[in-house]
Amino acid sequence: MRAFTKLDGLAVPMLRANVDTDAIIPKQFLKSIKRSGFGKNLFDAWRYLDTGEPDQDVAGRPVNPDFVLNEARYQGAEVLITGDNFGCGSSREHAVWALDDYGFRTVIAPDFADIFHNNSFKSGLLPVRLAPAIVEQLAAECESTPGYRLSIDLAAQTVTTPSGEVFEFEVDAFRKECLLNGLDDIELTLQQRNRIENYESSRRKAAPWLFTVPDGSNS
Repeated sequence: MRAFTKLDGLAVPMLRANVDTDAIIPKQFLKSIKRSGFGKNLFDAWRYLDTGEPDQDVAGRPVNPDFVLNEARYQGAEVLITGDNFGCGSSREHAVWALDDYGFRTVIAPDFADIFHNNSFKSGLLPVRLAPAIVEQLAAECESTPGYRLSIDLAAQTVTTPSGEVFEFEVDAFRKECLLNGLDDIELTLQQRNRIENYESSRRKAAPWLFTVPDGSNS
């Protein structure tokens, strides 16, 4: 998993409340268990005027000119400013993977659905909770200022605007440490590799019958 320390990224405003995971990545694209390849179908029903299908080449699809991510000024955005209860609906991890694969490193919202919030930290995406009035302020400034960038410092737990205004956010200490060091659940477990191997070795010696398969060989 990619670590997150500091980011100075182009922001894009999308102040919609209750954006669910089916809107983030529609169900027809969930066939893959790989974490890559979902970015092209992020917000698919909103980005395109036709109905997307798996493995479809998006290059020739008609885009929705009224959807914010299709505006030239927001191409390459890494910070999404959005509304309350972002990521509600089903628990699909693909929603986080799609945001990450598209290029987003941070999502700023007044609040997030719990499962989406948890999945974000496990996939290297930083969800930042700020007060509704602050989120509205950032979105308004972003909309009125081409090239609007936000600086996010996870260690300091701050969001800084181009004018130098600083907003602090809260984050769980354990999740913060994992994200700063790029540790997902598997990588956390592998940090205990020696202890795991020592335990397995001692169990083989203490209870060898547990490791014997029906043909009499050792597993």
